[in-house]
Amino acid sequence: MNLFSRFLKIIADLRLAIILLLTIAIFSISGTVIEQGQGLSFYQENYPESPALFGFLTWKVLLILGLNHVYTTWWYLSLLIVFGTSLTACTFNRQIPALKAANNWKFYQQPRQFEKLALSAELDTGSSLSLANLLQQKGYKIFQEGDALYARKGIIGRVGPIIVHAAMLIILAGSIWGALTGFFAQEIVPSGEDFRITNVIEAGPLSQAQIPQDWYVKVNRFWIDYSEKGTIDQFYSDLSVMSNEGKELKRETIFVNHPLRYQGVTLYQTTWGISAVKVRLNNSPIFKLPMAELPGKGDGQIWGTWIPTKPDLSEGVSLLTRDLQGTMIVYDVNGNLTSAIRPGIPVEVNGISLNILELIGSTGLQIKADPGIPFVYTGFGLLMIGVVMSYFSHSQIWALQQGDRFYIGGKTNRAQVTFERELLEVLDGLKTEKTPQLLTI
Repeated sequence: MNLFSRFLKIIADLRLAIILLLTIAIFSISGTVIEQGQGLSFYQENYPESPALFGFLTWKVLLILGLNHVYTTWWYLSLLIVFGTSLTACTFNRQIPALKAANNWKFYQQPRQFEKLALSAELDTGSSLSLANLLQQKGYKIFQEGDALYARKGIIGRVGPIIVHAAMLIILAGSIWGALTGFFAQEIVPSGEDFRITNVIEAGPLSQAQIPQDWYVKVNRFWIDYSEKGTIDQFYSDLSVMSNEGKELKRETIFVNHPLRYQGVTLYQTTWGISAVKVRLNNSPIFKLPMAELPGKGDGQIWGTWIPTKPDLSEGVSLLTRDLQGTMIVYDVNGNLTSAIRPGIPVEVNGISLNILELIGSTGLQIKADPGIPFVYTGFGLLMIGVVMSYFSHSQIWALQQGDRFYIGGKTNRAQVTFERELLEVLDGLKTEKTPQLLTI
């Protein structure tokens, strides 16, 4: 029992809680600064071994410490658990006993007891009845026993810290639950095709139940709205959630900051690309060629493909484009510019008629599931309520009638100046033969 008591005393220490909170904040910031959930090549390129960032942070150090997925590492979750344990111990060791003490009342039966109060006064005359009426007007709850009186208000201020602690525990529990059961995925899907969530980047050890198996998503259409200057105004994806039997369960058009949500899974519109081009040579059947994003040093993105102009693939042209607006550039095998082309307008290259029928865009989706989010939101709501409640002052006033002397005094846990003014108003309101003298001890 002695060891357990010592453990509770250490874990409930306010200094330890502050250190843990600062540590969690620092690592949370690192998870915001360092890109999370990227591939190995990304970290090797951005965090090289020479020169190392800050002289020590290389991609190897980053991966060993788990800084590429901070919020799901064992040490980060352990910090949350220890901090939650500290909050729980503090709540039961300090806050709840403080609330119980504030909820109980006791009467002062001796004048010397008033000398221990922060504010006290001794009057020539006065009565508990007149004092009780004045205090009730100011919102105090009155308790009387014979010639003794006790009044209090603002007990909600003692409940506030407990609500704050409970809210923080709910937030921590939601964060841990989300890290264990949530997942994060990315998909690049051409317009008109469907997909299942398979490209999972991060997943908690208990997340398998969250990855949908009984439905998939169809990209009905992807398109981009351009401004008058030719820049992208917004890009959209018309998505349908389909059951395994092919029944449409939900349909919604998503765009940036307007995701689709279904059964706890959220699909965000994040990026776009060009997946393929439909081509016809002379009177040939329509065939679809894939397009790939090409590396470049200039601004913007470029996609390209190679179009064969002979059946034996011995000759062909390169087709390049920057967007889905329709203008494409054709280069010959020597890299010379041949012509510009738009969909539906044939041009002659290498002695044949080349007709680009359609550019097929692809939507980039970010897919998340975090079952802990409802708990986190609930916790933040309670946290705001608890903080507001904590601002209420818990004020207490005692009074005692002894012979021709009337003793009164009080204390509060905050807003001392306001309480002093309130007590002076109460004293002024009492019908006394002498002007009461307020003694500050």
